[in-house]
Amino acid sequence: MSTKFLRVLRLAAPSRRVFALPASTRLRAFTTTYPAYQVVDSEFLSQITAAEKLLTLKDGPVPGGPTAKAQSHVGQDLTAQVIHDITLGERSITGSNEPVKGGPTSVAQQILTSGSSSTSNTSSGGGSTGAKPSGTLDSETISKITEKEKNITGQENAVKGGPTAKAQQHAGEPITSQALHDITEGEKKITGGERIKGGPTSAAQSALGKSQQ
Repeated sequence: MSTKFLRVLRLAAPSRRVFALPASTRLRAFTTTYPAYQVVDSEFLSQITAAEKLLTLKDGPVPGGPTAKAQSHVGQDLTAQVIHDITLGERSITGSNEPVKGGPTSVAQQILTSGSSSTSNTSSGGGSTGAKPSGTLDSETISKITEKEKNITGQENAVKGGPTAKAQQHAGEPITSQALHDITEGEKKITGGERIKGGPTSAAQSALGKSQQ
């Protein structure tokens, strides 16, 4: 092979230094940023508890309920198994196989989907504590319905199938004509077929009216 041909090959050979990247650059090129997973923490538990209170109208979580089920997974990633256990806890207080709209299971599913507990119902619920009602069947509105029911029945506990029970079926939902109709049907059950002025239905209508002002 001629000397001239060898010289041409040397010139054509690329320099490795031209294409070499600094070590830090190479590492950055292969670094993967993993998404932050939602964890069952105190903030998550507080939102499950708030949704549970909409169903039970009690000051704290009930044994074996959705909050109790969630507490058994504290510090763990929010997974389908966690939501399944919360659903079982919700069933223990509702007696229904179907999760309640706006209930603990619904809240947990929303957080899992969004990847952030800051977008759940507790954030919006915080706005309902102000002067203007939320226009939904939240814990405050349902409590007022319960008080009206107690005034009629003279009992401490809500009547099965009564206005409070009907309102709980729509917990977390907007106060619609259908919700009002159901509450009225529950009211008629405890009054003997009549709707009373200033009763449970009136309480719900008042909350709706104030939210629209």
